[in-house]
Amino acid sequence: MNQENTFSYKYSEKEAKEIQEIRKKYLPQGESKLDELKRLDRVVQNSGMVESLCIGIGSLLIFGLGMCLAMQVVGSGAWIIALGILLGMIGMAGMAVSYPIYRAIYRKTKEKHAPRILELAEELSKEM
Repeated sequence: MNQENTFSYKYSEKEAKEIQEIRKKYLPQGESKLDELKRLDRVVQNSGMVESLCIGIGSLLIFGLGMCLAMQVVGSGAWIIALGILLGMIGMAGMAVSYPIYRAIYRKTKEKHAPRILELAEELSKEM
């Protein structure tokens, strides 16, 4: 008496697709040309944003402190008013330079990545 006890189960198409998606997450993957193009574009578009926001927000806080001192909300006396005016002017200057700093960093990053972006765009447009 030779009995073979075997069991086989087939997954539905939906489950098989889900299994393949999970499997794909854990396989080593190379970056495709389109993915590289998208990544480089994001790098260029977001460059300088963090630096500019930090300078602008920090300068705004300094400006606000200066206003509080100048209007004698915090402290009193002539030297507090003078310190408040000085801090307010420093804060205004910092806010004024935050956008030019953003533009300078953006321009520098754009010049750095432009050749590769144009090369990838040309390669991908030829493949279409």
